[in-house]
Amino acid sequence: MAAPRWFVRGDVDGFFGLALDNLVQLLLIDVLCRVVLGFPDELLYGRVLPAVAVSLVVGNVFYAWQAMRLGREEGRDDVCALPYGINTPSVFAYVFLVMLPVKIATGDARAAWHAGLVAALGSGLIEFGGAFVADWLRRRVPRAALLSTLAGIALTLISMPFVFRTFAAPIVGLSTLAVVFLVYFGHLRFRGGVPGGLVAVALGTALAWALGVAPVGARPAAAGLHLPVPVIGDLVEALGSGYGLAYLSVILPMGLFNVVGSLQNLDSAEAAGDRYPTTPSLAANGLGTIAAALFGSCFPTTIYIGHPGWKGLGARVGYSWMNAVFVTIIALTGTVAWVAWAVPIEAGMAIVLWIGLVIAAQAFQATPRSHAPAVVVGLLPGVAAWGALMVKSGARAAGAVAAEATGQADLGVFGEALGRALTERESVFSDGLFSLEQGFIFTAMLLAGATVEVIEGRFRRAALWFVVAALLTFTGIIHGWSWGFADTALALGPGAWRIGVGYLVAAGVFAAAPLLGTRDPSAGHG
Repeated sequence: MAAPRWFVRGDVDGFFGLALDNLVQLLLIDVLCRVVLGFPDELLYGRVLPAVAVSLVVGNVFYAWQAMRLGREEGRDDVCALPYGINTPSVFAYVFLVMLPVKIATGDARAAWHAGLVAALGSGLIEFGGAFVADWLRRRVPRAALLSTLAGIALTLISMPFVFRTFAAPIVGLSTLAVVFLVYFGHLRFRGGVPGGLVAVALGTALAWALGVAPVGARPAAAGLHLPVPVIGDLVEALGSGYGLAYLSVILPMGLFNVVGSLQNLDSAEAAGDRYPTTPSLAANGLGTIAAALFGSCFPTTIYIGHPGWKGLGARVGYSWMNAVFVTIIALTGTVAWVAWAVPIEAGMAIVLWIGLVIAAQAFQATPRSHAPAVVVGLLPGVAAWGALMVKSGARAAGAVAAEATGQADLGVFGEALGRALTERESVFSDGLFSLEQGFIFTAMLLAGATVEVIEGRFRRAALWFVVAALLTFTGIIHGWSWGFADTALALGPGAWRIGVGYLVAAGVFAAAPLLGTRDPSAGHG
């Protein structure tokens, strides 16, 4: 009978890997909140980041205790705690699909923060409730429907901006990308056991300073202690603003993805020899996200992929609680502002780009080969939503440039005239583009799920997926939109009704398939 310990030598390697990952997430949150959403320092460093620390302490401490308990029960000293941290896809989804639209519509960073709080709370409640039905969900929702939808977010919102940024700053971007590829794809281990992620960030930081990319902005104010404070009043106000219903098409799927993704990571840990109970493991993750929202963070947490890798490094229990201590120190003291000043996002963006690539690749690797067409179908709405985001960003930039050139107020080039020009002059059918954007996460799941059923010859089940799509369309959760000054707005119009009818007609075709012909079960397989 071996006795587990709270700290072993291998926890140092594990800590550097996990802490570096979470540091990059914090830098990402810092950049997105300041640059994209315009959060003032008192909101970002006084509320959001301390709340992020609370959410990470909740999970890291629980998973460290859980690993210690498992080791004692089984008499083993090789139990590795579940890796845990900020959910990267949710960061991008909630910034660009929830908070940014509110910021554009209202011009108020605090309103955007409120919308993010509602999204995080909703995600946490779904994650917590999903802990009790996760196995049921896994049996009934095709893996391709979930993973391909997440892959669409990974390819577009996560990967593409950093691909652009890599080639905009190629000396820093490509050199750090080379290190990340060598370590994570080529499985290269540096001499002395130096973590590959640390090498990439250190190299990127050195090059950034040498080339003048760093430091970023003005020198931050002196660091000070920012203790986490509950924001119950703000959360109640936010819940009364209707953000939950308006962005349900983003919040619900992201919560479900987190549940199923965490469940898959538990399976991965079990394959590596550490079998953790499903319900408390997933519930702790949900509570971490709920704690984030209660204290002011808009960003859900998750059980990370890669438990076997951390265990292979020799990490056991200590790397988890050490990560909690590290994040608490840098988030509560304002150190993140100094790190963001000294370490530009270019130095660590290769790691985030790698995360996006891995998520996208997993959609093909973790699904049956024959379901590959369904994965591709599930990618399409995400690509369309990203295209719509590019069109809107271009229109806003054009309006700002025109306003500066003429000395007038923002001319607002985004609108029906732009839609007609896109369709008639450029053959970019804007009605279809913006219809696909609205609720694209649900749309991707529904289309991929129906495609899996067709591939498997379950045509009437495919019809049911399209009936559900029609119902969601008729209620405006997906495909319903209208023109606004600088963005589209949720609205149920004739375009959405036509799409809903289209789904019903297609469902009828699927349901009638057994009467229309016979199926060759060997075609397209193997």
